[in-house]
Amino acid sequence: MRPEILASWQRSQSLGIDRERAALPIESDLDPDSRLIRAATPVLDHLYERFAGVPVTVALADSRANIVDRWGDPAGLRLMDAASLVPGANVDERFMGTSSVSMVLSTRAPFVVVGHEHFLHDLKELTCMAAPVRDPVGGTVRGAVNLSVPRELANPGMALVLQDATERIEERLLELSTAREVQLMRSFQRARERGGHAELELGSGELSRLGGPAPRLTSQERLILLERAVELISSTGETFAEVPLAGSRTALLRRRELHHGDAEGAAVEVSFEEARGTGLTGRTTATGPDGRRVPLLDRPAEAAEANDRGATAEPQAAGPADAWLLLVGEPGVGRLAAEARGRLSLLNEAGVRLGTTLDMRRTAEELAEIAVPRFADLVVVDLMDCVLAGEEPPAGRLRPDVALRRVAARTGEESRDFAIAGADEPVGYPAGTPQARCLETGKPVTDSVMTAALAGHPADRVHPVDLLGEGVHSYLGAPLSARGSVLGLAGFYRRGRTRPYEQDDLTLAGELAARAAISVDNARRYRREHQASLTLQRSLLPRALPRLSAVDLASRYLPADARAGVGGDWFDAIPLSGMRVALVVGDVPGNGLQAAATMGRLRTAVRTLAGLDLLPEEVLAHLDDLVSRAPDDSAGGQDPATGTTCLYVIYDPVSCRCTAARAGHPPPAVLKPGGRAELIDLPAGPPLGLGGIQPYESATVDLPADSLLTMYTDGLLKESRGYGDTEAHTGRLLDSLNQAGPALEDICDRVADTLPPGGPHDDVALLLARVHALPEDRVASWEFPSEPSAVARARELTRAQLAAWGMSELDFNTGLVVSELVTNAVRYGGQGPVGLRLLRDDSLICEVSDRSNTSPRIRRAATTEEGGRGLFLVAQFTKSWGARFMPQGKTVWAEQIPQPEQPASEPDEQALLAMFDDAG
Repeated sequence: MRPEILASWQRSQSLGIDRERAALPIESDLDPDSRLIRAATPVLDHLYERFAGVPVTVALADSRANIVDRWGDPAGLRLMDAASLVPGANVDERFMGTSSVSMVLSTRAPFVVVGHEHFLHDLKELTCMAAPVRDPVGGTVRGAVNLSVPRELANPGMALVLQDATERIEERLLELSTAREVQLMRSFQRARERGGHAELELGSGELSRLGGPAPRLTSQERLILLERAVELISSTGETFAEVPLAGSRTALLRRRELHHGDAEGAAVEVSFEEARGTGLTGRTTATGPDGRRVPLLDRPAEAAEANDRGATAEPQAAGPADAWLLLVGEPGVGRLAAEARGRLSLLNEAGVRLGTTLDMRRTAEELAEIAVPRFADLVVVDLMDCVLAGEEPPAGRLRPDVALRRVAARTGEESRDFAIAGADEPVGYPAGTPQARCLETGKPVTDSVMTAALAGHPADRVHPVDLLGEGVHSYLGAPLSARGSVLGLAGFYRRGRTRPYEQDDLTLAGELAARAAISVDNARRYRREHQASLTLQRSLLPRALPRLSAVDLASRYLPADARAGVGGDWFDAIPLSGMRVALVVGDVPGNGLQAAATMGRLRTAVRTLAGLDLLPEEVLAHLDDLVSRAPDDSAGGQDPATGTTCLYVIYDPVSCRCTAARAGHPPPAVLKPGGRAELIDLPAGPPLGLGGIQPYESATVDLPADSLLTMYTDGLLKESRGYGDTEAHTGRLLDSLNQAGPALEDICDRVADTLPPGGPHDDVALLLARVHALPEDRVASWEFPSEPSAVARARELTRAQLAAWGMSELDFNTGLVVSELVTNAVRYGGQGPVGLRLLRDDSLICEVSDRSNTSPRIRRAATTEEGGRGLFLVAQFTKSWGARFMPQGKTVWAEQIPQPEQPASEPDEQALLAMFDDAG
């Protein structure tokens, strides 16, 4: 069974309709001479004659599902009588259950119900096909035509013939409407002949009357007058209007009732006067219900006496009165014109208000706010979970069981106090529901919602019945489609059935949903890129700062607001030899994926250069050289990292000195124990990629133990889109540091509080470091003359120091390392003294210094060579080793990790020699 039929059956069962014999209400007050019957009768007579010899029955129902006429052979009509399908019977789903007419009036589209799909047993041998009859002016459904035939005789061609018949009825309705308009115009022409009126030429804008010229109107003035005339014709209470015009003029519009047979309409006349009351035309005034004096246009004396009791004649201007016909029409047609203009106004408002933010939920809320109450009494918007997550939606139509989430719901003023059920919760639409049909077809659909049929039913979760109230309501579902994919669904509800959704409403809802979908898709794509940028940047930032003995670290990364996007700010802490640490903060220009990728490239380059133990100014010089090289010299391109700022700091816990250099970056702030926060005076170097203007220089400052070093990017100092008062922002930063407590995380929060309330306008990277000094009892240093005897002396002093530190388990390895490093320094280190320093922390670091700038390297000695194995042995018996250069000379260092629980066994001579045997 089709899902739509199944859903209708479920509603019918929940309503308790008797399947054996339904109790149909009978409407006795039917208009036998209505326009629908007059237009349909000759067409349906011909339709019935076309099926002569075939047992068919034809029924015409009005927009309320009442049967107003029927055709058929006597046997067929008797069957209809037995099923209570008599003129005046209401065949709505509420009383009859599933039927073709009820499905047409609910879905506003042709529908066929086959045999067993009928809810009533009396109709199961029939196939019933029905099609809507639409008013050609406005597109409203005026009724439906049903064709019933025995199931075995039905064929698809009958539905096509029925469709042709309904189209012919619609043409006749248009002919009748045109005849009514002609009658109304003739009625006014006769009145004009009596009153001496003239016509308004809309094409040329000429207002002419026989015997004299008249004022001219601009195109904008003509448009305003026509719009106001349409409002007057469609209004039931207003009879006049004043429209101010250019040149101190006022247009007076007056509505006149017109009658001709059953045709009822109105005419709007216009006259003009000066704003100060110097009339181009004589006026008559009357006292309105509120006591105001109402201006009236000149009319024949007998008409004025009949309609305007109490009117007082004012002095007439010289010459006859000037009044021009502006518009003639029926109130219903005027109402349709006003509604059409309202739809255009709604679309125009949607173009201005939809998508003001790159936020999907806010866009859905804007759609609901625009539609209520002008288009709907209740609006709910559902989006796919994957769309909300920024993922790509599936192409094509959606299955009914797709995961949706209600992101917006809005109702009219009278229901403000009620909570919207299911807001921000998952929703699902069973097959057969109008929502499911909308998602499957990808087109707007309309249907009726019966709250009585939803009570206690699974579909109760589909519609917000608590807000709809009792009765039958109109529903319109429109898919949110963009770039060939359905992103979600917008549901529009109108209480009651006085204003059912028609074809024009389907078009309007589809356009509103399409515009909202474009904004939602833009927000989704932006969210995806923003999340990708943020994920990339966070993955390129340190996952966790290292735990170091020299400094305690804390950091914050605060992304910019949604408009600015993710930037290229970064920070890092890099352990160096000798228990030193390099602290880095940088800022890549721009935002988005490009900035995040560039940041990752520079951060990798900084870590590589830091591993070479270069001085801060040398690191920045190498970075500048890297950025200055264009990616494609032939194309004259520029590296996206050009303009990057960077601050590079090295802290040595042994000497308690901080050496720093900056490339266009704000200087760090330092808070020494017992002092006040201040900025470190550093030479200002150019941003990366702009080097060559001046060399980078570093400065060295002493930092006592427990000093607080603060490094940050310029986003912390920015105000709106510019820097604003930088000194004021810097002052707030220093004040927040002066009031800081011992906890670094609390200091980060305090510094973040100095940002504007709406969040930073540029990314902010913040790195805090509380420095510590290495105690003197953990440092041992000696200096030896550059002679062979220094090797034995160095080994002896090292063994004694290890014993004093309780690290005798490292005696053999450390002795071997000291012997090899001091021997190399004596042989190749020049004539200067040789320095030996031991640093004890979680590890043991052995450093040997000499005056040579030659870089040591490991080489594999041949089998017959007696030397060349020193550094190879050092690498084998230590965790890591390396060399760093000083202004004069170099230092070779090696680090070992104590393992007291599993002391390393001392290899014998054969094991050492076996390490150098050639394979095979």
